[in-house]
Amino acid sequence: MADLSVKIHDLLLKNPVMLASGTCGYAEEINEFYDVSQLGGIFLKGITPRNRDGNLYPRMAETPSGMLNAVGLQNKGIDYFIQNIYPRIKNYETPLIINVNGSTVEEYIEVTEKVNELDNIPAIELNISCPNVKEGGMAFGVSCPGAEAVTRAVRSAYNKTLIVKLSPNVTDVSEIAKAVEGQGADGVSLVNTFVGMAIDAETRKPLLSTVTGGLSGPAIKPIALRMVWQVAQAVKIPVIGMGGIMNAADAIEFLLAGASAVQVGTALFKDPFIPLNIVEGIDNYLLRHQMSSVSELIGGLQL
Repeated sequence: MADLSVKIHDLLLKNPVMLASGTCGYAEEINEFYDVSQLGGIFLKGITPRNRDGNLYPRMAETPSGMLNAVGLQNKGIDYFIQNIYPRIKNYETPLIINVNGSTVEEYIEVTEKVNELDNIPAIELNISCPNVKEGGMAFGVSCPGAEAVTRAVRSAYNKTLIVKLSPNVTDVSEIAKAVEGQGADGVSLVNTFVGMAIDAETRKPLLSTVTGGLSGPAIKPIALRMVWQVAQAVKIPVIGMGGIMNAADAIEFLLAGASAVQVGTALFKDPFIPLNIVEGIDNYLLRHQMSSVSELIGGLQL
């Protein structure tokens, strides 16, 4: 094999293929199919300060070349995770990264401070697509001041690797990326889902209880790829790309666009083994092109 290892700040990954938050539970679910230590890392399901029941059903809908979801961050809260889930997964031999969520800056800090005490969680992914209740529900990540405020506060409370997950529902995602870099982010991941909706023409009702939801899957890949390329040009910190990655060719495109690693999400609902196939496919690509390391791919787009 070629050298597939990559580094995201202090995180040394055995390969650049990771699982996206919200699509793989807390790693145990995928570990029933295969040993998750074969993966570069796992972004765990989003966690909030306290229990959230999520949105009413229906909250998922299939769309052409993708899916809509409006799960609503259903989880039992950080304390439940620490007491009941963390002991079962802490010895997996791949980086486990917690996706941190909140409705106020104080809630983000509350979760972050507790995660900071967990020895076997080397990083967090800060989800700034959450609605800021103090600002009338506008997501933290849709403006530079909002993104800066929550990143700055969390950075002061956290001393491990801080990855900020960017929303694509903005005018210029590279400006948001530069804003969080300036407040101490060690890396950025993008893109989160796009806002979309679906209607049942026969019943004349929306397919989601929330009317709108997050669009993911192959349909968003060209836009996600463009945004990753733009952000990689704008910041000096590592970029983790995602958005419709279904095979090794897709992953390689994101690496060429400047991503240091990728996340696989919606593809897991089709086939949980796709991430392993992508690892093998990247290795085969490197050997076929006589490259000794995946680092030769990163940012290698020929213009």
